[in-house]
Amino acid sequence: MEAERALVLDDGTVVRGRAFGADGTVFGELVFNTGMTGYQEALTDPSYNGQILMMTYPLIGNYGISEAANESERIQAEAMVVREHCPWPSHRQSKKTLSEFLGDFGIAGISGVDTRGLTMKTRERGTMRAGIVPPDAVTEALEKVQKMEYPDRNNLVGEVSVRRPVVHAFNGPPASGSGGTTPLRVVVIDCGVKRSILRNLNSFSEVVVMPYSSTADDILAVRPDGVLISNGPGDPAHPDVERTVVRAVRGLAGRVPMMGICLGHQILALAFGGRTFKLKFGHRGANQPVRQIGTHNAVITSQNHGFAVHPDVPSEIELLETNVNDGTVEALRHRNLPIFSVQYHPEASPGPRDALAMFGRFEKMIRENRRA
Repeated sequence: MEAERALVLDDGTVVRGRAFGADGTVFGELVFNTGMTGYQEALTDPSYNGQILMMTYPLIGNYGISEAANESERIQAEAMVVREHCPWPSHRQSKKTLSEFLGDFGIAGISGVDTRGLTMKTRERGTMRAGIVPPDAVTEALEKVQKMEYPDRNNLVGEVSVRRPVVHAFNGPPASGSGGTTPLRVVVIDCGVKRSILRNLNSFSEVVVMPYSSTADDILAVRPDGVLISNGPGDPAHPDVERTVVRAVRGLAGRVPMMGICLGHQILALAFGGRTFKLKFGHRGANQPVRQIGTHNAVITSQNHGFAVHPDVPSEIELLETNVNDGTVEALRHRNLPIFSVQYHPEASPGPRDALAMFGRFEKMIRENRRA
């Protein structure tokens, strides 16, 4: 018989459910993801550092766990909340159950919870501080979640970034010596990069993943043809991030082509004098419609972020795309320099290939700059 567990929210809500995964008590920011699939990718996405992941789709774990679906070396979310977890997955690549996967990394889960009701509450109130605790620890947990800081007050990027450079060799077609198949070198400033981003970059370049604290001089010393500022967790305007990544990006501007994804998009905006703000409940899921400004062209995108770029950007920055649902900024480019960014995740391809062309755009921009 499964043990009981309680989910405690900072508005005083207490929801009781069944334990799965590892034992333990955990606290974080409760966020919801609307994807029908992709629970393993979400769990291992470093952007979920500090957060308790709640899936709105009612059955999670039905196709099990495959090593190939991991976006990092471990589970990054603090805990998991589901309506029902499946103990008997069915897929030819499945190696273990969701509960076993959580247990391997010491991550607690709670099932038997009305996740859609909690999602509606989150949409009304905004993301909440939460805890998953044993039933006899509810009183103390309520007191804690009402007093604790939101996780994004911490330097979450520093917790997930690599500590030293890591090189991923080019694995695309053989180089011709001239033309479009000549391999490039791209530096990724690691704010919490996903493996699928590295795979897409590796199709046309050698990739050097560098710590978030790398300076512009550190990065230029590697002699990159382009620089990508990655996705990641937390507040892009955190003092430690502004002191490191934002400053480095400012120093690289005009010296090398750059692309930003998700947190990297927000960091690029900050580097040029823009502003960011925290969304009420964020965008997390594989069904976010994005429209090109001035047209009826739209793509369906995968997103995972709690902050956004303020639309009042400096004159040197052009707004390219907005979110159809709430009008938030989805893409930017510099008017004079080879720099652009997207708030969504082109590597996730929920369309299934709607936004994947962004990597081709980045490669083309790098090669044109290389010839100039």
